[in-house]
Amino acid sequence: MERFTISLDEELAREFDALIAARGYSNRSEAVRDILRAQIEASRLSREEATHCIANLSYVYNHHERELAERVTHAQHEHHDLCVATLHAHLDHDNCMESVILRGPTASVRAFSEALIAKPGVRHGALNLVTADCRSLPHVHSHGEAAGADEEHAHPHVHYRPRS
Repeated sequence: MERFTISLDEELAREFDALIAARGYSNRSEAVRDILRAQIEASRLSREEATHCIANLSYVYNHHERELAERVTHAQHEHHDLCVATLHAHLDHDNCMESVILRGPTASVRAFSEALIAKPGVRHGALNLVTADCRSLPHVHSHGEAAGADEEHAHPHVHYRPRS
C-alpha cells in the first residue's frame, strides 16, 4: 500500500471531516479512496476508455400505461446478452420500480438504457456504470450424476471484474 500526505486548509478539513462522518466512513483514508475511485471512473467514462462495464439501471413506471410492462419486458428479452437480472417492486397501486443488472460492452449498455428510459411512461430512470475488465476463460465443471458418471465438460465463462 502506498502512502502520501496532503495538506488542507482548516475550513476544507472541517468540511471533509463532516462529510466523512455523515457518510459513515471510519477514517479519512477510506473516504479519499472512494472519492478517487469515483473520479477515476468518471474520467474513464468521459474519455470512453471503458470498453466493458457492469451496471445498474433503475426506473419507475406506471404499470397501467398501455402495454408498457410488455414493451419493457420485450426490450429486456431482446437484449438478454446484456440483462443479468431484474428486480421488480410494486410501489403502490399504480407505480412499479425496476432495477436491472447489466453487463457487457459499455456502448451497448448505454444504448439499451437510454432507449428504455426514453420509452413513454418510464420515469426517474438512472444508470450507474462501473468500468470492468472482460475476460473469457474456460472452466471445467463436473456435472455429477445428472450428466452421467461425473463427466467433465469445459465451458467458456465471461468474467467482468470492476477496474477500480
